[in-house]
Amino acid sequence: MKLAFFAMPQHPLEKKYHQTLAEDREMTLIADRLGFHEGFFGEHITDAAEAITSSLIFIAWLLAETKSITLGTGTINMANHHPVRVASEVAMVDNMAKGRFIMGISPGGLASDAEVLETIDKDRQKMFLEAIDTVLAIWERDPPYNIKGEFWNVSTERTIFMEVGQGQMNRPYQRPHPPIVVTAVAPFSKGVTEAAARGWDPISANFLLPQWVKTHWPSYCTGCERVGRPADPKNWRVAKSIFVADDLDTARRYATEKGGPYYDYFEPFLKKLIKHGRSNLFKADQSAPDSSLSPEKCVDDAVIWGTPDKVTEELLAFREEVGDFGTLLYCSHDWVDPALAKRSMELMAEQVIPAVNHHSASSSEVA
Repeated sequence: MKLAFFAMPQHPLEKKYHQTLAEDREMTLIADRLGFHEGFFGEHITDAAEAITSSLIFIAWLLAETKSITLGTGTINMANHHPVRVASEVAMVDNMAKGRFIMGISPGGLASDAEVLETIDKDRQKMFLEAIDTVLAIWERDPPYNIKGEFWNVSTERTIFMEVGQGQMNRPYQRPHPPIVVTAVAPFSKGVTEAAARGWDPISANFLLPQWVKTHWPSYCTGCERVGRPADPKNWRVAKSIFVADDLDTARRYATEKGGPYYDYFEPFLKKLIKHGRSNLFKADQSAPDSSLSPEKCVDDAVIWGTPDKVTEELLAFREEVGDFGTLLYCSHDWVDPALAKRSMELMAEQVIPAVNHHSASSSEVA
C-alpha cells in the first residue's frame, strides 16, 4: 500500500487566509520529505473554509520546492472552466512537473460555485463530459482546431499562422496526457464505471462509510470489463481521515473532541450535505432521518485514530472490509496543533504504513 494525501482542505473561518495557504504548503513539503507518494488538492471558489481556489496554481507554487512527490488536482471542477484554459494550463503544469502530475477531474459539487458562475441551472454533468472531451480532443489534434459543442466551441481556423506558431496549443509532458482520476462520493457510483471504461481511476472519498466505499470496486470492475481492461487494485485510491499520536489519550482528545480538527471538519460538512440533500452519504440505513446524524457519529464512523499499533490494526480491518486498494490517501485536516499534526504524518509514514505492508507481505507468504 502506498501512502499519499488528499487536502480538501477545510480550515476554520477565523483563521487568516494566508496562514491556511502556508500551512497547506508546509504540509506538502513535509509529506515530500517523509516519502508520501502523491498529494491531491481540492478547489472551490466560493467557500471561505476550503480556500484553495485553483488546485493548478497551488501545485505550480509547490513544484520547485518538492523533489519526488507527484501532485494532483483533486479536482479541477470542469464545469467551472473553459476547456481551452484547462487544456493549456494542465499542459503547462505537466511540463513544469515533468510528469509529476495527475489530473483529477469532476463536474464540481459546490452549489455556490455553480451559482456565481451562472451554471447552476445547466446540466453540469453534461458540461463536465463535454469539457473533458474537448480537452482531450485539443491534445490529440493538430491545429487549426474546429471543435463544436453545446456549451463551448474551439477554433483557430480564422487566425492560424503556423509559420510562427500562432493558433497552436501546447501538449502535456506525459503522452497522450497525464493520468486521469475521478472522485467517487456516491454509493454504487455509476461515474466510477464510466470512468474506468475510459481508462481513468477512482478516488473514494474519506467521509464515506466503509460499506459504501466497498461498492466502488465492483463499479470499477464493471467499467474495466466493458473495454477489456484489467481491473488492478493498485489503481484504486481510497481517502481516509486518520490521526496518529504517541499516546492514546492525546489521540482520542485531538481526533474526537469538539474544537479539534476532525470534529470541526465534520460539523460544518454535515450541515452542508444535509442542506443540499446528500446526507445519505453518512447513513448506513438510507431510510434513517437526518436527526440520527451528528458530528460525533460522523467522527466515530469515519475517523481512524490512536497509537500506531491501534491505527495499523484498524487500517487492516478497514482494508479487509472494503477490499484491497493500492494507495491510501491520508486526508489533510486543519493544524489546530501543528506539532501534533506533523507528528501524525511522521508516525503514518515511519510506523503505520510499514507495519501495514509488513502484515500484508506476511499474509501473502502464508497464503
